[in-house]
Amino acid sequence: LEPNAVFVLHGIALMLVFLLHACRPFPGCGNIVTFSQFLFIAVEGFIFEANFGRKRPAIPIRNYFIMVAMFFTVSVVNNCALSLHISMPLHMIFRSGSLIANMALGIIILKKRYSVYKYTSIALVSLGIFTCTVMSAKQVASDSSLNEEDGLQVFFWWLLGIAALTFALLMSARMGIFQETLYKQFGKHSKEALFYNHALLLPGFLLFAPNIYDHAVLFSQSELFQVPVIGLTLPIMWFYLLMNVITQYVCVRGVFILTTECTSLTVTLVVTLRKFVSLIFSILYFHNPFTAWHWLGTAFVFVGTVMYTEVWNSLGPFLARWRKRPKED
Repeated sequence: LEPNAVFVLHGIALMLVFLLHACRPFPGCGNIVTFSQFLFIAVEGFIFEANFGRKRPAIPIRNYFIMVAMFFTVSVVNNCALSLHISMPLHMIFRSGSLIANMALGIIILKKRYSVYKYTSIALVSLGIFTCTVMSAKQVASDSSLNEEDGLQVFFWWLLGIAALTFALLMSARMGIFQETLYKQFGKHSKEALFYNHALLLPGFLLFAPNIYDHAVLFSQSELFQVPVIGLTLPIMWFYLLMNVITQYVCVRGVFILTTECTSLTVTLVVTLRKFVSLIFSILYFHNPFTAWHWLGTAFVFVGTVMYTEVWNSLGPFLARWRKRPKED
């Protein structure tokens, strides 16, 4: 992997740790966590990238408004799907189908053509997602705690959740293609894109202002904690939130650099690895139901993704150099 990719994965591991500590006592604190992340990135970008508003964007700002609208739609629809009886593992596996969506829209919009090998890998990913989706459908339909009428109603909402995930998947792929065309037309500006994609979304958090305020009060009432080295004392939840914001910044900054400096395949591989780390974490920590069929579907998705990215093409020269290195006596 590229150095930036390893940088991202380290940041993800730390972010999961601090997010776990923040969400354990307050499971509904997602809005204040997300708002804090966006606010930190927007303020940092306003100072160091936009130069307090004096620097004009290299990419016309109307394009950022379009990208932000797509991103906001994808985020809202994905969050809504979680309230429609979609389990977190299925949510993560389904979103791993971004390769399928990117390929389909690339063929339709950009007139791209792919090798038979890549079509085979996509078929594996599709089979894995289909397997996990069908098994999750059986779990929803066979819920013994519900009567027949309630069970049908739950299954209907589950199907609606699957439709929402499908729409979000296609919209996310369209956003990626739009971003790729912008970079080709106006050049690579990862820091600028990072700033505008977060700053322009800040007004949207006004919709969640009461929830954010309530959790800010709860955070302030948490037990006091003395920060090592500097000796500062503050409520422990604010410390966890600060650590999460910093590690999230590391991750997002790395991803935006990857989108401009690396191939889309490298970015896709890193994002997919992140999803599988989150998947395993979700299964182990939250004890989500995961059968042998789910593991088989997950394996199909992972193998198909690795086949699509053709990582062995990069490993080949590395292994060849390793074999030719001088042997020690």
